[in-house]
Amino acid sequence: MNRFIAAVVGLASALVMAAQPSAAVELPPNDYPTVARADYVFGCMQVNGQSRDSLFKCSCSIDKIAELLPYSAYEEAETVMSVLLKGGENVAVFRHRKLQDKVARMKKAQVEAELRCF
Repeated sequence: MNRFIAAVVGLASALVMAAQPSAAVELPPNDYPTVARADYVFGCMQVNGQSRDSLFKCSCSIDKIAELLPYSAYEEAETVMSVLLKGGENVAVFRHRKLQDKVARMKKAQVEAELRCF
C-alpha cells in the first residue's frame, strides 16, 4: 500500500510540475520565421510551377538554406537584393563589397539547396 501511495504522490507532483508555466524555449539563431519560409516557398513556386511536387521541392530548398545560412544573414542579403532590383540613385551604397559578399553567400546557399532538392 505504501508503494501505491508513493506512486500516486509522485504522479501528482509530476502533474503539478507539468502544469506550471515553463520558461520560453530559445530558438536556434538560424530558425527562420514562418512568414519568411512561406514567402520563399511562394516565390519559388511562382518560378517552378504551382504543383504539389514544386511545393515539396521549394519547402526542401528553404529548409536547406536555413541549415546553411543564419536568418540574419539571409535577411540582410534579401534586403540588399531588393534594393538593387529597385534601382535608383542611392543604390551605389549597396554595391559595397561586404554587402555583395552577403548576397554571394546567400546565392551559394540557394545553389546548394537547389542541387539537394531539385
